[in-house]
Amino acid sequence: MAEAFKLYKLIILYMLDKVDFPLTNSQISEFILNEGYTTYFKLQQALSELLDSGFIREESTHTRTFYHLTEEGEETIHYFKNDISPAIQEDINSFLSNKQYELKNEVAIKADYYRNPNMEYCVRCQILERDAPLIDLTLTVPTESEAMAIAANWTQKNEKIYANLMAELL
Repeated sequence: MAEAFKLYKLIILYMLDKVDFPLTNSQISEFILNEGYTTYFKLQQALSELLDSGFIREESTHTRTFYHLTEEGEETIHYFKNDISPAIQEDINSFLSNKQYELKNEVAIKADYYRNPNMEYCVRCQILERDAPLIDLTLTVPTESEAMAIAANWTQKNEKIYANLMAELL
């Protein structure tokens, strides 16, 4: 059992090591659960233990959690990479290769909101490329429901909004 749990953690570290962007909880879950490696609860426990040990760090918004590999995690996966079978490594590489554009796009679009000192809500909408913002827009609205709507709509309409802004400004 302990050996299997070690494998779950190594799979997560390996996935994060193979990409140059963070992965969301749902992206990691999609691979591990669809391949039948473990259950959702064991996966969440593995993520929690990796966080506690400092091998990964998380970045959370109201709607998603992003995981980043730390230096300690990178050292660990390079040391223990051979403990993951070549077949599992190939499954991971194939998943990441086939879905790389989709995975990268999903984490490049961010929207989150927070309450400001004036008791209004600020909604921060971003499109990132290589961790640098192509657009970083903050809107202030009076209610949380409006903030939630803007954050949700940003993920669906960001390309159109960005194109409109560029057309108007250029």
